Amino acid sequence: MVTLIPRAADNPVESLAHEKRVARALEWPAKNADWISDQQARITEIPAPEFEEKARGKFLGELLKDSGLAVHTDDAGNVIGVRPGADRQKIVLLVAHLDTVFPAQTNVKVRRGGTRLEAPGISDNGAGLAALVAVARALTDPELRTGMTLVFAADVGEEGEGNLRGIRRLVEEYRDRLSAVIAIDGASTEHVTIEALASRRIEVTVTGPGGHSWSDFGAPNPVTGLARAIVRFSSIKVPSQPRSTFNFGMIEGGSSVNSIPYRAATKVDLRSEDEAELAHMEADLRSAVQSGVEEEEAAARPGSGKLDVKFSVLGVRPGGKLAADAPLLAAIQNVDRYLGNRARFERSSTDANIPLSLGIPAIALGGGGLGGGAHSLTEWYDSTGRELGVKRILLTALAIAGVTP
Repeated sequence: MVTLIPRAADNPVESLAHEKRVARALEWPAKNADWISDQQARITEIPAPEFEEKARGKFLGELLKDSGLAVHTDDAGNVIGVRPGADRQKIVLLVAHLDTVFPAQTNVKVRRGGTRLEAPGISDNGAGLAALVAVARALTDPELRTGMTLVFAADVGEEGEGNLRGIRRLVEEYRDRLSAVIAIDGASTEHVTIEALASRRIEVTVTGPGGHSWSDFGAPNPVTGLARAIVRFSSIKVPSQPRSTFNFGMIEGGSSVNSIPYRAATKVDLRSEDEAELAHMEADLRSAVQSGVEEEEAAARPGSGKLDVKFSVLGVRPGGKLAADAPLLAAIQNVDRYLGNRARFERSSTDANIPLSLGIPAIALGGGGLGGGAHSLTEWYDSTGRELGVKRILLTALAIAGVTP
């Protein structure tokens, strides 16, 4: 779904941006562009695989403390900085995820060339975390007081099998007080994520008797049975409307080339714009696996054993949509109009999924600049135009929270 954001007739963000305290905050990103890039590089060079975000979180905590926030870490590992407003019971939550898809041994040393930075995770989510800190730092003026409380969170578990555990915990903690959630993910200023893409992540494990490749030849092979299942499922045509996708992202099994494996497993990512279609895809996957295993057993030597199948749901990301009359939607529209930024509405899978699924107003924005090669070893980021992204986030947060005299 691609929809250009319409232009509104009047724009309250313009007067907000010209308020002298806000105007000073908006000047901060451009004046401190090198500092922001330096912090982004330092953040990226601290490995943060799924479930191992603690070291990076500690560094983010120090940056948020230096921005004048009261900082603590919750029981999930989220690092949280609070900027109190006149109303302590109403919160605007700004969140950027700490974790990356890369294992701990990955070389994450940042390579620089002018405004270009290259390293795994430099954009996703080095750019988002740098923008989170930049917004917090731009708001250090004690004379700039907000109506609602601003909460800045560097959260865990957004990628892979993290199953959005960080944002789930944050929403659980603040749920009744959340007026808006702004997830900062990646670089681009060309989109606003207002719909949550539903997904399910499933591990399929096939086990069998195993044995020697020569003496036990003909025994049912879990790798072969799983391969038959993957081929069967991959031949099923998934719909383009609603758009639906699948990916066999990991496969493993066996112990040596001359041993019949006793185990094989694969991890599958299923996504769809429609929850019902997602359920249908999961049912098709289960059916294809069962058929593949039965086909392998039928081809095996009689009496040589059976294969067992286990399905494990690794994660469920619910869908949801920002209401058309939500103040948050009006705020980002007005911000983009004031900044002269043309953006499109998108559906994606981000930290915004959880609040949107619960009816809490939420969007996901990029931190500014340009990025590419996400989730690859050749990931890159260019800081040109980063200040637009930081201003965009800052103004949206202030438009919701309000600025008091």
